[in-house]
Amino acid sequence: MAASLDPANVGAVFKAYDVRGTVPDQVDDDLARATGRAFVRVLGADKIVIGHDMRSSSPALARAYAEGANEAGADVVMIGLCSTDQLYFASGHLGLPGVMFTASHNPARYNGIKQCRAFAAPVGMETGLAEIRDLVLDGAPLEREGSGTIGEQDTLDAYVDHLLGLAPVSGRRLKVVVDAGNGMAGHTAPAVFAKLPGVDLVPMYFDLDGTFPNHEANPIEPENLVDLQAKVRETGADVGLAFDGDADRCFLVDEGGELVSPSTLTALIAARELAKAPGSAVIHNLITSRAVPEVVREHGGTPVRTRVGHSFIKATMAETDAVFGGEHSGHFYFRDFWRADSGMLAALHALAALAEADVPLSQLLAPYARYPLSGEINSTVADQQAVLGEIERTYGDRTGVSLDRLDGLTVSTLDWSFNVRASNTEPLLRLNVEGRDTPTMEHVRDEVLAIIRKDT
Repeated sequence: MAASLDPANVGAVFKAYDVRGTVPDQVDDDLARATGRAFVRVLGADKIVIGHDMRSSSPALARAYAEGANEAGADVVMIGLCSTDQLYFASGHLGLPGVMFTASHNPARYNGIKQCRAFAAPVGMETGLAEIRDLVLDGAPLEREGSGTIGEQDTLDAYVDHLLGLAPVSGRRLKVVVDAGNGMAGHTAPAVFAKLPGVDLVPMYFDLDGTFPNHEANPIEPENLVDLQAKVRETGADVGLAFDGDADRCFLVDEGGELVSPSTLTALIAARELAKAPGSAVIHNLITSRAVPEVVREHGGTPVRTRVGHSFIKATMAETDAVFGGEHSGHFYFRDFWRADSGMLAALHALAALAEADVPLSQLLAPYARYPLSGEINSTVADQQAVLGEIERTYGDRTGVSLDRLDGLTVSTLDWSFNVRASNTEPLLRLNVEGRDTPTMEHVRDEVLAIIRKDT
């Protein structure tokens, strides 16, 4: 048996939403081939579409997966290099289950498999991934005889046209800096911006390089945005855009080089989408700013709160027919994009709003940026549940405090709130704090961190 198919390894690399691990000890051709067979069997698929990112291991892994799918009797459409949201587009556009080889923002030694049903419907542990894992553990036995075919199709132009149809950009001329982080935005952004004649593009790190030579392709970490901030100030740009490795997440920097909270962008896009679909529901996870539900209500929509994670967001969007959903991590979901997340579509909404306005981005966003946020603060903690219990005891009896256990522990008052969640994969607690003003936020942040880190 290949080491990658050892039960302990299979259990380790099959995560809540995807398959992910280091290459080649955890993720290799054998694992990809077995997963391809299992995916086709669990979904009963006759045809699937596969794409991959720029990591050196991705093409071979995608080919092995396609061969496994063939062995199970399914035909395969290979779309080659693509962003994750381009793969979701292909799944929706072609009406096929989709598979993306990427490890997103993880370091170069990692790779992984994101899988979805036709029309970009999610595959997570509760929606098929557990069954796929179990079949891999069982050797992914074949259910059908015969083999499928492997063909190729280019979907980039159709993807670009679809996005620009959803968020056309017109109005005043803009200068836009885009930091692709040597990831897949270096593939999609040139195609998108080539069809935006009113935008002057300043590219950064567009060379596709899975070793990430300039900085990690993870824009949720402020240190990875320093180069973009400097370039925006240096060039006098109107806005800066930063994408993660597979380009399904997008972060903004305003004209002064200041970071824009994803909650603020969520609120802006929510207002735009509600203008097109009045009265609709808008999804936000429990870590987004309280400004988001406020803005949704002010624009006649219904805010719906959910747990962190794309499978929860997508499921709740389907249940409520929500027009849009946003997360603090820079994921943005659109009903008219098969409820899938697209960093590029979120970026186009921001550019469209800015081009239509006669004020700089900071002023455009001011009505949506209402409360100071700490951002996500991670702490290494040996006994996560013990610390969560101590936090609950500390705050539970205070007057005016409410507790919520939808996802981790959320503690709220009229003036501030915070959420503490345990990581699923690491011995970490993740803290997010919001306050009515900066001193309040900082006081609560420091008080909670003192509890979390007192034994470290």
